[in-house]
Amino acid sequence: MKNKLIILLLVFTIILSGCGSKGKTEEKPGELKDITFVLDWTPNTNHTGIYVAIEKGYYEEAGLKVNVVQPAEGSAESLVGTDYAQFGISFQDYLAHAISGNSKMPVVAIAAILQHNHSGILSRKGDGIDRPLGLEGKTYATWDLPVEHKILETVMAEDGGDFEKVVKIPSTVLDEITALDSKEIDAVWVYYGWAGIAAEVRDFETDYFEFRDIDSTFDYYSPILITNEKLVEEDPELVQAFVDATKKGYEFAIENPEESGKILLSADDALGEELVKASQEWMTDKYTDEGVAWGYIDPERWGRFYKWLNDEELLEGDISPEAGFTNEFIK
Repeated sequence: MKNKLIILLLVFTIILSGCGSKGKTEEKPGELKDITFVLDWTPNTNHTGIYVAIEKGYYEEAGLKVNVVQPAEGSAESLVGTDYAQFGISFQDYLAHAISGNSKMPVVAIAAILQHNHSGILSRKGDGIDRPLGLEGKTYATWDLPVEHKILETVMAEDGGDFEKVVKIPSTVLDEITALDSKEIDAVWVYYGWAGIAAEVRDFETDYFEFRDIDSTFDYYSPILITNEKLVEEDPELVQAFVDATKKGYEFAIENPEESGKILLSADDALGEELVKASQEWMTDKYTDEGVAWGYIDPERWGRFYKWLNDEELLEGDISPEAGFTNEFIK
């Protein structure tokens, strides 16, 4: 964890060197307000609604000009928390570390991009890793994070397995499917909506299990929209305008997956047309649940995961189960 923090601080310093000279400017009547939006990583179908809202002019209608940036993984919380970006994408588990401890940041989740956590373990078909117990004796690519290890330890124990019997190697995986196919690894943690669909598109047969199917504690929110608490307090109208326009973008993506996928591809044509099309179709009923407004965060489900983090002593200091989110801007 310390090594990762050092890397992120270095990346953060580099990014700030390009941002620090930019002072605040007053907008003239009728001018669009410049907004910086930080992705969690490279563009994918978690982000489609953002690109749709840009392409369709939803942000402009709300008086906003949204500039999307792609820093290193994990630095969105730092940029938003230090007010160098107004909005960004994070995950509930990442956010927990950002809002706890002595160096906690004023970051808050304002909307859920997906209603459920679709992460789990992907492996080669037939290797016996279609359940947590099957990880025993197998090679797993790990980020070596305490929360990651404790989740795997928990789901394996619930299935009668022992996480200590898993062969852990540092994750240098850039392409999960290639790494599995070459037997460089036996198992990897993925977000199925992208890596799992990529396997389907490439006709690579896999086994897969989701953590939330084994323990509902791990149905946490992943990914989420975040902003700075100061912005919520000082300019709630801007936050509301951003959320409303973003919501329109995701609602359009739900109803028009093919067109929305093309919009995402126009932002990064290296993603691959077949993968984007298949992933976008898979996502249509994942952005929300029937009868639930896009973006809504269930306080009970949110709090259940944070209580677990407290109970397992995975943070520098306990956080309130109600901390770190608001439904104020979800209508």
